[in-house]
Amino acid sequence: MTTTYISVLRGINVSGQKLIKMEALKKMYENLAFENVQSYIQSGNVIFLAKSKNTNELESIISSSIKTEFGFDVPVIVVSLDTLEKIEANNPFIKDTDKDVAFLHVTFLAEALTEFDEESIIEKKHSDEEIAFTTNAVYLYCPNGYGKTKLNNNFLEKKLKVQATTRNWKTVNELLKLAAK
Repeated sequence: MTTTYISVLRGINVSGQKLIKMEALKKMYENLAFENVQSYIQSGNVIFLAKSKNTNELESIISSSIKTEFGFDVPVIVVSLDTLEKIEANNPFIKDTDKDVAFLHVTFLAEALTEFDEESIIEKKHSDEEIAFTTNAVYLYCPNGYGKTKLNNNFLEKKLKVQATTRNWKTVNELLKLAAK
């Protein structure tokens, strides 16, 4: 029995760094015996079927293969379709019709959140920004644009002491739509 997974890679094809063509990445996943492999946009979003039920194992296999195939370390976060559906459904900002969904983002976390200093994160946000935490995701509302927030991926990784990667709300929904087919 196979399970649908979504992998989100951090830091590829950004500002000319760690370049990986999606066709080559897709081929690598297929060579790992994953099925129905699809990529979405150039930033390392891959949907696939696998027999493994262990996302940590899948992350390790994919990360190791990227190192071997392309020559650099790339953090990889893998979530099941069920987990992605829960992440999408738990966004506390989506029901607020005053919020433009173009400014919503989700930071996927490689490990479940435990203890962290929430106040030290909140004090860095702009007055019109909002942030919410769950065990496996951080939700951001950045009405001035993600590029201007101090609540960026590097900051959250440092404060939360966990690897992470951020996607805009449109990408999260597209990944969910593709994975649910």
